[in-house]
Amino acid sequence: MRFRLTDDQRALKAGVRELLGRRFGRQALRAAVDAPGRLDRELWRALGDAGFFALRLPEAHGGVGLGLPEAVLVFEEAGRALLPGPLVASHLAAGTVPGAATGETVVAAVDGDLVEWLDAADVVLGDVSGAAPLRSLDPLTPLHRVPGPAPMDAEAALLTAAEQLGTALRVRELAVQHARAREQFGQPIGAFQAVKHLCADLLVRAETARVAVYAAAVTGDPSDIAAARLLADEAAVHGARDCLQVHGGMGFTWEADVHLHVKRAWVRARRGGGRTESEELLAAGLAA
Repeated sequence: MRFRLTDDQRALKAGVRELLGRRFGRQALRAAVDAPGRLDRELWRALGDAGFFALRLPEAHGGVGLGLPEAVLVFEEAGRALLPGPLVASHLAAGTVPGAATGETVVAAVDGDLVEWLDAADVVLGDVSGAAPLRSLDPLTPLHRVPGPAPMDAEAALLTAAEQLGTALRVRELAVQHARAREQFGQPIGAFQAVKHLCADLLVRAETARVAVYAAAVTGDPSDIAAARLLADEAAVHGARDCLQVHGGMGFTWEADVHLHVKRAWVRARRGGGRTESEELLAAGLAA
């Protein structure tokens, strides 16, 4: 079984990164932070035009005709860019909810005991009776809590793992860039052993998660997906915190983007298929 990306897959990743760089660069990210709870419908339709939501639909049905491995690559780039919105729910609904594939319809879904972007959605999948607003750590992810948790969806858990992988890789980049540029005592802080160790830990966690997420996308096995989700959540949450440490006091400021990665990683880790559910699934597999 080969896990090396094909030329087409690398081109897909590069294309999505270029698209998000144009349509959701730092200026757009900051504008979204300053307008919490407002979903950019124009951006959502642009994602639909690019095939973001219809990626796995057959070409005969207006889709791109690709598979789960390609979806993982696309969601990795979305996670890297901190792209807001109910991306996973809309992607999974593309074949069943009219308008979801083209970005004309925004679809939210109950995920665990939470619903993201409930007020901005045109269609909500799952029982949201009794949903109550919940203060979100992430200014780009409005939340509601629902009384009864929904069962874990393996594909949703894997796509969340891909987003977490994107965050893990991005915070690694940010940490290394800062360690090379920031100077103390006449030399880059990356020359100091403590900072070197933080950057090395960032690398190991991110690459371990990358292997697990890519493998799970190929096999589609629930146990592989559970393992990938655990590793990706750890890489994103701990990686973002380590990146914050590398940045020092500057990383805690509102003007820096590092805290946004920390908060998004925390919120994603609460989705269905998080630590407890994935650990239970893996334990059941080992016991069997």
